[in-house]
Amino acid sequence: MVSKDQGIGGLIFAVCVIIIIAYSLGLFWLGDAFGTSWSLALWLIAIPVWLGFMLILGIGAWIGWTMATTPPPKPIEELETEEKKEEETKEE
Repeated sequence: MVSKDQGIGGLIFAVCVIIIIAYSLGLFWLGDAFGTSWSLALWLIAIPVWLGFMLILGIGAWIGWTMATTPPPKPIEELETEEKKEEETKEE
């Protein structure tokens, strides 16, 4: 069963990956498909912006992946019963 945090993490990961793919295709493939020719000055601006955007989305995807693959924490009730059992075994 997937917890709420794992579901949100999976959603964050999926959205970041989809945006990475769509943005990259839009910049590199669709620009050439419509016959627009970019000058060197525009590429000097576009590449660093693309790299920065990919870095931010990569960090977002990593956070989403971490959230999606981390098991949910134990409920507080379970932790309290474990602590009581440990205290009882120490007293004996």
